[in-house]
Amino acid sequence: MVLFTVSKVETTPFDGQKPGTSGLRKKVKVFMYPNYLHNFVQSTFNALSDDKVKGATIVVSGDGRYFSKEAIQIIIKMAAANGVRRVWVGQNGLLSTPAVSAVIRERVGADGSKASGAFILTASHNPGGPHEDFGIKYNMENGGPAPEAITDQIYENTKTIKEYFIAEDLPDVDISTIGVTSLGGPEGEFDIDVFDSTSDYVKLMKSIFDFESIRKLLASPNFTFCYDALHGVAGAYAKRIFVEELGAHESSLLNCTPKEDFGGGHPDPNLTYAKELVERMGLVKTNYQDEPPEFGAAADGDADRNMILGKRFFVTPSDSVAIIAANAVQAIPYFSAGLKGVARSMPTSAALDVVAKHLNLKFFEVPTGWKFFGNLMDAGLCSICGEESFGTGSDHIREKDGIWAVLAWLSILAFRNSDNLNEGKLVTVEDIVREHWATYGRHFYTRYDYENVDAGAAKELMAYLVNLQSSLPDVNKITKGIRSDLPDIVQADEFEYKDPVDDSISKHQGVRYLFEDGSRLVFRLSGTGSEGATIRLYIEQYEKDSSKTGRDSQEALDPLVEVALKLSKMEEFTGRSAPTVIT
Repeated sequence: MVLFTVSKVETTPFDGQKPGTSGLRKKVKVFMYPNYLHNFVQSTFNALSDDKVKGATIVVSGDGRYFSKEAIQIIIKMAAANGVRRVWVGQNGLLSTPAVSAVIRERVGADGSKASGAFILTASHNPGGPHEDFGIKYNMENGGPAPEAITDQIYENTKTIKEYFIAEDLPDVDISTIGVTSLGGPEGEFDIDVFDSTSDYVKLMKSIFDFESIRKLLASPNFTFCYDALHGVAGAYAKRIFVEELGAHESSLLNCTPKEDFGGGHPDPNLTYAKELVERMGLVKTNYQDEPPEFGAAADGDADRNMILGKRFFVTPSDSVAIIAANAVQAIPYFSAGLKGVARSMPTSAALDVVAKHLNLKFFEVPTGWKFFGNLMDAGLCSICGEESFGTGSDHIREKDGIWAVLAWLSILAFRNSDNLNEGKLVTVEDIVREHWATYGRHFYTRYDYENVDAGAAKELMAYLVNLQSSLPDVNKITKGIRSDLPDIVQADEFEYKDPVDDSISKHQGVRYLFEDGSRLVFRLSGTGSEGATIRLYIEQYEKDSSKTGRDSQEALDPLVEVALKLSKMEEFTGRSAPTVIT
């Protein structure tokens, strides 16, 4: 057995190691500064209780982006030095974020061990490569992101750290080969277990969905399918699930080879960045000659986000979670006994609220950040949840789950088409969405992202919007001067959330302007970028009249867009005449 020694290395703090809603994200070159990653990892170990470190089992893996392999070796050596008993690593260092959550919750080691947490190496939907982004976050024993009490403590630790512990003489582990490597240190045995990245997750999916009914759908001559992993980690799971388990043709997979730089693309599943899929699905005019598939979907870098498309038809993420919730009990075996409740993030459209009211379900509106859903799920209050930023999930794990969302949609399509797979017209994605609007009304919705805005200017804009809220008559006077045809604003506030489970309070979660007819304007600073600030503007118009739900979305939203941009003085504060991305 190889023996290692523990070194105590002196260090000094770095500014700005504050984890956002999904961990710490910076440019790769920042993470490569000497001791930068080491400081954050040690600060995390120091923030955890002893029993979650000494003698514990932790998972270390991620989406395979550039610098992941080096980071994994560093974290293994630091885990050994801090008294961790076992480190579990997905083969080649690959585990999707949902799979990490599943592994923490479901996997049992050969010796009966269970994981108490995980370092996930991902910057999610941000680009990868030597000059792009890297990220790290810690998930707890419930499989969900660390709560604010832990992330706040990590941040405090990063500001005062003086030393870290590392087993520098521990040899690099071959993470490309499945198997257990046993080493010895001052506190006894230390194992690194490299395991198949997909098996635990696939087993969980097969316990949730009726794979046989989905297999029949994919085998139907009337049904065609396309999945784009954008060269993220989802590619490994797509091949295993859609091709090997469900019998889809390999040709239905796009960009499903995971790459360190995501093939030079931006692994964000939206209409802007998933260009190849959007073209194939017929949503833009191109020279593409083939008839578009009936169903298309895309994933982000770490496979926790999803985009759902029908033939020449885009499903908004807000509509997607509402439609899954409305159909789950009949179409998905896991939910056959009923839903415990549903939840959405505050900026997400109120489509889910209407379903909850209609089905008499518990409903929760939470701040952005999956950990808030996790609290509700751990308390048995929520079954299905989602956010407008292409995240959808359920209580099977404690992360959003892109492939779960695709399987949920395929299950709904299989259920709705169980009698007409071989003859007659298929019930399509568009049919399902339009039927939903006819029943529940339609929430016209758009999001404007202003990325890498000067951080000072972004804060000034938000402060201006908060100050404006002190007088609703003045706000309405401004809005009527811009568009006299809009209803009055009846409420304006900064969203604040009191968690019904632990009574914790989250303040300053976004600035809201709520109109009399249920329409909304929401302004929020995002914590997921690595440089500058991102301002997100959410615009929502509710339409109950079924004769008007088929209107063009842009036409329906134009008056509110005009009001939002002028009311906020967006161009004046940011210098931007247009957003970076419109969804």
